[in-house]
Amino acid sequence: MMRLLQIIYSVYAFLLFVVCVIIAFPITLICTFFGKEHGGNMMYRSYSFLFRLWYLLTGIIHKDIYESPDNKQKQYIFVANHISYMDIPPVLLAIHQPVRILGKYEMVKIPIFGWIYRIAVVLVDRSSPEARARSVRALKSALKKNISIFIFPEGTFNETAEPLKDFYDGAFRLAIEMQTPIKPLLFVDTIDRLHYKGILNLTPGKNRVVHLPEIQVDGLTMADLKSLKQTVYDSMDAGLRRYRNYEPGVRTSI
Repeated sequence: MMRLLQIIYSVYAFLLFVVCVIIAFPITLICTFFGKEHGGNMMYRSYSFLFRLWYLLTGIIHKDIYESPDNKQKQYIFVANHISYMDIPPVLLAIHQPVRILGKYEMVKIPIFGWIYRIAVVLVDRSSPEARARSVRALKSALKKNISIFIFPEGTFNETAEPLKDFYDGAFRLAIEMQTPIKPLLFVDTIDRLHYKGILNLTPGKNRVVHLPEIQVDGLTMADLKSLKQTVYDSMDAGLRRYRNYEPGVRTSI
């Protein structure tokens, strides 16, 4: 019976999400007339409102936990753990300053949503060096315009029993090149709200985002890339272990 109720709830929430995507389509179209910078900021504020409405109607509760506050007057490279399809809504609800998300190119194939996704995020296409270079240039351009960026350093879902997978270099290389501090976030409950194994596993409940202390990169060079990546990894790993229990092969909430 509980599984049947979960399926009904998941279908209900998915249909509501589709409605939100349909509403977002004309909003995105209108915002494009205001340019990439101002129009993009308008898009993200609109999407944040839609996700807050979706949370309200589905019984999902967003909560920010500030172990260290964000400075809205600064630009950051925000990074977070990646474990669920529910990892995108917290980005828009937790970051209260202009931001652009680095997203996978494969998502553009989804009807309607893919068109919005193509416009709203900075796409990373690993099929060629030229495509990757375009993504890096777009991220640098955003930072130069006082817009923060958001990157999942693990690249793909973490399907292990450990808090994190190995990190790619991209976020940390960019932080050093642009001398922009890194601000780690922890998505503590997204795996409980929606497991990566299927969209019919959605559940209502808390969805916490922990804001960890920023990590400075002033004066660092590429010779420090490995140590910077390890510093961020260790901070996020320790943080996730404070909020969740991690046992081999098991994921359980505290």
